[in-house]
Amino acid sequence: MAGNDVLLSMKNINMTFPGVKALSNAQFSLNRGEIHALMGENGAGKSTLIKVLNGIYKRDSGEIFLDGKQMDNHSPEEAQMNGISTVFQEVNLCPNISVAENIFAGHEPKLWNAFGPIDWKKMNRDAMTALEKVGLTNIDVSRALGDYSVAIQQMVAIARAVNFNCKVLILDEPTSSLDDKEVEELFTVMRKLKAEGTGIIFVTHFLEQVYAVCDTITVLRNGEFEGQYTISELPRLQLVQTMLGHEVKELDSLHSNEYDESRDDLPEVIKAVALTHTGTIKPFELSIKKGQVVGLTGLLGSGRSELARSLYGADRPDGGELHFNGEVLKAKAPIDSIRRGMAYLPEDRKAESIIEDLSVRENMMIALQAKTGLFKLLPMAKQLELTEKYIKALSIKTPSTETPVKALSGGNQQKVILGRWLVTNPEFLILDEPTRGIDVGTKTEIQKLVLQLAGDGMTVMFISSEIEEMLRTVNKLCVLRDGKKVGELANSGITQDDVMAAIAGGNANE
Repeated sequence: MAGNDVLLSMKNINMTFPGVKALSNAQFSLNRGEIHALMGENGAGKSTLIKVLNGIYKRDSGEIFLDGKQMDNHSPEEAQMNGISTVFQEVNLCPNISVAENIFAGHEPKLWNAFGPIDWKKMNRDAMTALEKVGLTNIDVSRALGDYSVAIQQMVAIARAVNFNCKVLILDEPTSSLDDKEVEELFTVMRKLKAEGTGIIFVTHFLEQVYAVCDTITVLRNGEFEGQYTISELPRLQLVQTMLGHEVKELDSLHSNEYDESRDDLPEVIKAVALTHTGTIKPFELSIKKGQVVGLTGLLGSGRSELARSLYGADRPDGGELHFNGEVLKAKAPIDSIRRGMAYLPEDRKAESIIEDLSVRENMMIALQAKTGLFKLLPMAKQLELTEKYIKALSIKTPSTETPVKALSGGNQQKVILGRWLVTNPEFLILDEPTRGIDVGTKTEIQKLVLQLAGDGMTVMFISSEIEEMLRTVNKLCVLRDGKKVGELANSGITQDDVMAAIAGGNANE
């Protein structure tokens, strides 16, 4: 357990953006050899506090102390020189250069003197030593970083961070793209660094991970400090209540609507017949009725996203037939699917959805404008009416409709993209990991919204890596393995164990 040796202290931190008070007298304290979770809803101020510590943002007021000495970082480079290193959710290294070059970028060992050429042999040798510290032993450090998986890139980023006088390591959502085995490997590295005296700030939305690896929790809400707790004194439900600021029922009180598969009066919205996409999806059959919520489950790489993209036309199927509302749908591009009444929220919000420099209104209207036609511009009054409607309906925290979407928190950005598709009033909505990387409160809101939309007659496909979330939300689960649909499970009294057995091949109806 962590001792009482305070390593880092942040006191009365204030930070204001135009129209938004991001931090108000925020506090944070980290001990040596401690893994400390920084928790809060999206928009609570976690990322802002981290960026103030890093020198990315200049705080309005407040004090920061490291090893008892006052500190004021003006850039991430200065923060790293002072012993504070950060690994962000999106690995911010260079995939086109070698692993060793990434680890030593800006600190390359030189031959002869500081102005000599790079000592490549020493750099590669030292890079291997740095990687061994984070459990990577069979890595060719001369290969391009981009040749390796996201998990290995994450470990390389950590190796770089701890290789230079690292006293404080900040891990900002490091597990969002990792599978269970990779998460446990990361935890092993975290525990090793903790034992060596490194203080670790762990930012995550996965509650079970907090209780698996952390010693202490600090909760922020609306930019303010709510409290600091040891793991043992803050049960999970109380943590959720502290984050949200009001009494909440456990998420398990949320249940999917009962759905009678045998009802003949409900029209079939989606019917796939031997649909296939070479290299990703093997021929599959699928039937989805109006108002049904169907989940796709399987391990990473099982083909969940690929199946959804094939239905939507983002990846054109090269075999079989897809029927939409009783008619064959041959979508040459996603716009064809949009015009027929489909909508698709992809897994990667930043790469495939958000247009950062556009406003909330512009991001929300873009799909409807494409559906209407580029030469039939939506009147501004209509755009504002619809944007304000869904800002209210989705509880989006934004100063105005014209605020750049990049100024919003991740969870609010996700809501804007969801609003983008709801504005088009789709008959069939595909949601691929809609709650990844967002807080428990927003996650619950989205799950409730899915159930409400289904109750109103919308048909939804829901993909999530969290089985508990699937069981709260869907009427039936399609089980995928190695690009093949291997079974279906009606969500009637099934458990996580039933689903995992089906994924592994125990109960799947092949």
